[in-house]
Amino acid sequence: MVCVEGPKIDRSLHLNFQGDWGQANFHMILGWLMQELGDRTGSQSRTAVWNGDGGASAARAVGSGAMDLAISTPARLAVNALEGTGLLLGEPIPGLRAIGVLPQNDRLVIAVRQELGICTFEDLRRVKPALKVAISADDGSNHIGFLSHRLMDAAGAGKREVESWGGRYYQAARPDSVLSWLHNKEVDAVVQEAIMTPWWHEMLEDQPLHYLPVEESVLTYLEESYHCRRGLLPKNYFKDLDRELSTLDFSDFILLVRDDMPDDVAHLLAWCLTETRGTIEARFRHIAPERSPLSYPLEPKKMAKTPIPLHPGAKRHYENYGYL
Repeated sequence: MVCVEGPKIDRSLHLNFQGDWGQANFHMILGWLMQELGDRTGSQSRTAVWNGDGGASAARAVGSGAMDLAISTPARLAVNALEGTGLLLGEPIPGLRAIGVLPQNDRLVIAVRQELGICTFEDLRRVKPALKVAISADDGSNHIGFLSHRLMDAAGAGKREVESWGGRYYQAARPDSVLSWLHNKEVDAVVQEAIMTPWWHEMLEDQPLHYLPVEESVLTYLEESYHCRRGLLPKNYFKDLDRELSTLDFSDFILLVRDDMPDDVAHLLAWCLTETRGTIEARFRHIAPERSPLSYPLEPKKMAKTPIPLHPGAKRHYENYGYL
């Protein structure tokens, strides 16, 4: 693909980026950005992409200086890192800044096998089944595990309660690993995001499920305590989902940097993010927009709306192009 003209940096840059476990969307996004950056910087520029989990480790790595840039999701939780709340309680990173967000549409979903006859959390608390629950690990970094466990605790179906009913929590880091337990019929229920992935939709071909709406009091608690956002899953998004589902929003990828990143580097990163966006969009256009892990077409005005302050260099780009 021909390099689109834009701002350039004459000097060579050596940068470290942190993505996902290696085979998910963050590495793909960072590969796109590092090539666009390399086309517009000194000939000896080098960028390394390190694996991560997309959770609190992203903010910690940037805050400590170990990484120059890292991606995290959901974007809203970056506020916790800035303030030292939530998963980063007592670990504020006041110098944390954003280059932008990549909008996408995701939800955290709680699903239970239909044969159990559980349709709500009220049913779950009343019946107290010996439930086997697949859930991401609450390991001090994983955002999926952290929010999943806080939600289940607040709904009266946390690990302690489930074990008291004779059940068990099965925990792993990655969504595909968690969902595989339900797909293989080793568990009765799952708490997970990444709703647009084949892992969910292949599993649902032969898995009749009930989807539990998250109660208003639980959503309010998560919003007030952890800067989360509530979201709705449309009717028929999943097979057997016969009504709109109230649950936790898990949307948007945020690109995190420190406030001491050179202004011209942050500016160039933001320019690459918006002005070469067609390159990354092309990687997802074979997927229907409502099922894509990355929303397209990407809209720069949405990319500029970050939950934490933009780096001044990035902000200058968005202002110069009329996106702010």
